[in-house]
Amino acid sequence: QVQLVESGGGLVQAGGSLRLSCAASGRAFSNLRMNWFRQAPGKDREFVAAVSWSDVTTIYADSVKGRFTITRDNAKNTVYLQMNSLKSEDTAVYYCAGTGTWSRGVQAMDYWGKGTLVIVSP
Repeated sequence: QVQLVESGGGLVQAGGSLRLSCAASGRAFSNLRMNWFRQAPGKDREFVAAVSWSDVTTIYADSVKGRFTITRDNAKNTVYLQMNSLKSEDTAVYYCAGTGTWSRGVQAMDYWGKGTLVIVSP
């Protein structure tokens, strides 16, 4: 079993930066592909970024490519999401999720955190 706890959310002006962290408990962390999702008010939860077990392969949603960077530190059981050049449309609750597959689907995730709120003011 893996438990995930996000932190680092907050209020930031457009154009600013935030770094989200997701701390994991459980020895299975290094075997999971880790993901970030987000859910804006009134919208479905959407995929943001993923990083492979070895921190070598990353994938991003088109909407964040070039602005967000996902990394992981298996020694610290932590995954990060560096968010730069934030836009008002990035406002959402951001969730950390883990899976043993390469699927980006919400239903494919085995573990979820409770989320951290990011608000980007115009």
